Amino acid sequence: MIDWENVRHFLAVAEAGTLSGAARKLKVDHATVSRRLAALEATLDVRLVDRLPRACRLTIIGEAVRDRAAAMESDADGIARLAKAAHAPLVGRVALSAPPVLVAPLLARHLARFHQEFPDIRLSIAAQGEQVSLSRREADIAVRLVRPEETGSVTRKIGAMPFGVYAHRAYVHLAVPERWQFIAFDETYAEMPQQRWLLGIAASRPVVCELNYIGEHLIAARAGVGVAGLPLFLGEADPDLVRLDKGAPAFSRDIWIIVHRDLRNAVPVRAVMDFAARVIGEEPLLK
Repeated sequence: MIDWENVRHFLAVAEAGTLSGAARKLKVDHATVSRRLAALEATLDVRLVDRLPRACRLTIIGEAVRDRAAAMESDADGIARLAKAAHAPLVGRVALSAPPVLVAPLLARHLARFHQEFPDIRLSIAAQGEQVSLSRREADIAVRLVRPEETGSVTRKIGAMPFGVYAHRAYVHLAVPERWQFIAFDETYAEMPQQRWLLGIAASRPVVCELNYIGEHLIAARAGVGVAGLPLFLGEADPDLVRLDKGAPAFSRDIWIIVHRDLRNAVPVRAVMDFAARVIGEEPLLK
């Protein structure tokens, strides 16, 4: 009999390409992944993975097993979603993934109101810049700044996030635009829309520091480090920041919410979706 947990660990290795990467994904230690993989190979009496010094490479039979195992995983996840959708109304745990820029400054501030309305729903919000897989149950609902294209899911637009350029009113070069220095993301975010927009405004002017979360950009701008591109709902809320992008090209990112079609009619999931859409819709600078 094949142990599904062994198969799940094998799939993680196949996806990550390393034992350590699979361990991080599954939140277990390296030895557990190695043991599970070895157990599956022993059960099947074949070698599924060639363990190289810096990577794991699937064997030919490993490739074939990976494809069958992925189908098994999809079916298992589908069963779990259907079971979750059948739970008693307004009871249970619902996992919501959202960009960090929307979690601490916005969604988390309204959790008390959500709990008052739905005391039996345990809402788990993860601030995640990367996209999670709904089909693999990495979240029940996701809010994203890029239009989702996941098959088997239902998507709708719930808002828009316009940006502006800000600096602290005491920023040393505030009155000398040619001397502005910019707070940007690092090169791993070179293709992110707001990075391209900000660097287009900066042109030949220097980047003074690189930070990878909007919240960090806000802190740096407040500290007088330089000029930052911030969502208007953050920049306009801070009385010490001055908006500087007069004449610059307008920029905005759409806000989307996505749920797997198997869960869209589950009452607890629908309650969380409506909550997220309502909170974002109530913010006048997210429209």
